[in-house]
Amino acid sequence: MRLENKVAVVTGASSGMGKAITTRFVQEGAKVVAVARRTERLEELAESLKGEPGEIEIFSADITSVDKNNEMIDFAVEKFGHLDILVNNAGIMDDMSPVGDMTDEMLDRVMKINGYAPIYAMRKAVQVFLKQEKGGNIINITSVGVDHNTAGAAYAASKAAVAAVSRNVTFQYMSQKIRCNNIAPGGISTEISKSMGMPNMVGFGNVKKLLGIAPEMGSAEDIANAALYLASDESKYVNGAVITVDGGWTCL
Repeated sequence: MRLENKVAVVTGASSGMGKAITTRFVQEGAKVVAVARRTERLEELAESLKGEPGEIEIFSADITSVDKNNEMIDFAVEKFGHLDILVNNAGIMDDMSPVGDMTDEMLDRVMKINGYAPIYAMRKAVQVFLKQEKGGNIINITSVGVDHNTAGAAYAASKAAVAAVSRNVTFQYMSQKIRCNNIAPGGISTEISKSMGMPNMVGFGNVKKLLGIAPEMGSAEDIANAALYLASDESKYVNGAVITVDGGWTCL
């Protein structure tokens, strides 16, 4: 088992990529705190993973809260004794608005979930890693939308912010053996499009040009496989990297 005795926190664990990552980690022996707002979905996930080599504890939370980000990390340490891995996966889409059409409400909502929440979690996780004095591992789910224009301005800004902080974490803490890497998904078949609502037609019209040349969509399991590699000791010399999982979309 590639993650035996490792303790991980995974946000956005109730569906899509977070659910797939949690499942794969538990199957590989990890002890996982699965974080999401929808308690009933977390309970269903926990039930489905009974009998697997690892363990799962659920933590229901709105991750836009600073306190909840701190509490979910503390919860993992209290339950399992330490923390090895943080996976910042939770995220939403914007409505594809270009910056001239972007509303304050959309920017605030997307930045809180996609930008601030992962940064809050990284801050707390790093504090724990430093106290443990044995390093740590952060995996952020960003997006090809950081520089491939597959969404609107708010989404691009939120994911770019996390990508920039990830590089800073790598630089600042490499001597303390804290790793921080990003996975940049392309078109992955999940429920995230439901968070978009009615798209801005100007932005969507432009994005459609890129969607028209995209390869077939990938699966949540494709992202889970990349996360498993980054979470395992097989990637111990990988730090500050971006693993693009997009079927080659960004090469077109």
